[in-house]
Amino acid sequence: MNREEVRTRLRAACGAGAAKKPVAEVSGAPRGMPAAVLVGLLADSEGPRVILTERNAQLKAHPAEISLPGGRMEPDDEGPAAAALREAFEEIGLPPERVELLGCLPVYETVTGYRVYPAVGWIESPVEYAPQADEVADVFEVPLSFVLDPCNHTRESVVYEGQSHCYYVLPYPGHRIWGATAGILVSLARALGS
Repeated sequence: MNREEVRTRLRAACGAGAAKKPVAEVSGAPRGMPAAVLVGLLADSEGPRVILTERNAQLKAHPAEISLPGGRMEPDDEGPAAAALREAFEEIGLPPERVELLGCLPVYETVTGYRVYPAVGWIESPVEYAPQADEVADVFEVPLSFVLDPCNHTRESVVYEGQSHCYYVLPYPGHRIWGATAGILVSLARALGS
């Protein structure tokens, strides 16, 4: 799948201009703290790869979990896409000018109270990562073909605050991708037509 195929298939995934809404509009959402993540697709001769991070094990929230670069939206951010690019630069040293925004995915609401706005961007190789050690233990890439294959989308459940919640797991060799990150990747797979 190439850049233009991704862009074309993402057009219907979220409302026009959703990734550029001002933070004040996004903050007024019915529930949840607004956050944004970058679903970075790195061009590769064998097909695009999705950039993921392993969070530092010392973090209080979600230690050692696999995530997409991202975090809370700040009042100065010019929308979810700008927040995702800022966070990717802060977390893994990915310069915003290296990312060509292709579109977005539907908002993902977490059980921990966040409304996550995923922005999808294309990055040409090569790229050098500079992980912020306090937040990121590792940066790695997963083939987009793995994400697109429904055979890799398993379901599990957990009881959180007295309620049962189902979530996706993508068991990539050496990594357990689950929760919001897996849910967003499954949303990407659906948007891209798998």
